Formats: sequence, C-alpha cells, structure tokens
Amino acid sequence: MNAEAISLNEKEVKPVVDLLNDYLANYHIHYQKLRGCHWNIKGQNFFTLHVKFEELYTNAQLTIDEIAERVLTLGKPPHSRFADYIKESTIQEIDTIGMSDLDMVEALLDDMAKLIELERYLLIASDEAGDDGTNDMVNRFMQFKEKNTWMLRSFAGKK
Repeated sequence: MNAEAISLNEKEVKPVVDLLNDYLANYHIHYQKLRGCHWNIKGQNFFTLHVKFEELYTNAQLTIDEIAERVLTLGKPPHSRFADYIKESTIQEIDTIGMSDLDMVEALLDDMAKLIELERYLLIASDEAGDDGTNDMVNRFMQFKEKNTWMLRSFAGKK
C-alpha cells in the first residue's frame, strides 16, 4: 500500500510519516516510564497513583498501536526496535526505582509536554499534507494528554 491508495500525495505525506515514527519512538520510552512508575510507586499516594499510572500506560499501549498502524496505512513501515526508539526519542529513560511519587509525576508531566509539542508539529504537518486521518488521530491523543496534564498538575499542587 502507499499513500496514493487513500488519496494522499506520497511526497507531501513523507514528513508526516517521519514525524509519526519520531512520535512512536517517544511514546515507547514514555510507555516504559509509565510502567516503571506503576511498578515502583511507594508511599502515601500509592493507591491513587498506582491506578492512575496503569490507566496511563494502558492508554499509551493502545496509542502506540494506533500510531504504528497509521504509519502502515500511509504505506511505510513503523520503527520497531528499541535501539531506534532510544536513539530517536527526545524523551529520556529514567530509573524509577526509589523515586518519590511527586518526582514520578513531574517526570511524566515533562514527557507529556514533549509529546504535546510533537503532536502540535504533527497537526501542522498533517494539515499541510491534507492528511485528515492523521490529524484527527493526533488531535484525539493530544486532548487526552492535555486533560491528564491538568489532573496531574492539580494532584502535585501546581498551577
């Protein structure tokens, strides 16, 4: 399959595919960080954050699958090696063992800010390519993160 099969211009959609693969790499690192936070949370906020982190990593897992399938829909292969994810991601791995609950929340808020920034670039690129499917998908993902950013900031007592 190629982009022309869904009425998109191959050349115009290439920047979208490249950004989607970068986005996929960042999401994988974010996902693993969420898992680490879920597994290693301790303290007074254990019950609240353990459940929240599970909700977030479950959503991230589904998001990762949709991103990869969108790359395939556009006629290209999605990245699928952790070596590529680590190399391409602007989100960095962290060791969540022994982290405080609020440090975990802060690390996840940083990730979400970077993902939202990538999403905004993707919205522009997909709009320029006339790729409404990618635009709609990314917009949905961004809205989820914006809401959860507000919730986690409120939890941490931030403005």
